[in-house]
Amino acid sequence: MTVKRTPPERSYADPYNPLWNRAKRRERNRMARGNPLSTLREDIMTERKIYITEFDKVRLEELIEVAEEYGGHDRKDLESLAAELERAEVVSPEGVPADVVTMNSKVVLRDLDTSEKMTCILVFPRDANIDVGAISVLAPVGTAILGYAKGDVVEWPVPAGLRRIMIEEVLYQPEAAGDFHV
Repeated sequence: MTVKRTPPERSYADPYNPLWNRAKRRERNRMARGNPLSTLREDIMTERKIYITEFDKVRLEELIEVAEEYGGHDRKDLESLAAELERAEVVSPEGVPADVVTMNSKVVLRDLDTSEKMTCILVFPRDANIDVGAISVLAPVGTAILGYAKGDVVEWPVPAGLRRIMIEEVLYQPEAAGDFHV
């Protein structure tokens, strides 16, 4: 006899429910911007759309697949990247807005808590080099900024709490420069 297990029902207000966590983050963002009237339901309904090019999606899915083949099962960085790819709107390289962070984009980020600015390039893991500001897409900040645009605020959990950064400027985006296969 086969017993089918079903996961326990989770209420919307369960802190382990990803929708609840995402909604709470958005509520904090809106409160910080001076809009305390938003509701959790509105926050879920207005989830920020992110964009990814067809070319980047294929390469990133291949990266995840190879990493999993070589013992990368249950890695949070791969899970986070896969979740972002799943929810992203896929566009042609020519169709991606020029202010969106794609692979190999050079961006200026500002930490909203410290006002510190940092310039970085979003790269594949093999090209990561913190000394020159090349940040891996598998690093929490790399996964966080992928697909977002100038002016967007992104946040992710860190051991000390929640890190919030704003994408201040996209200095270089390969697609906007006509470099479609970088």
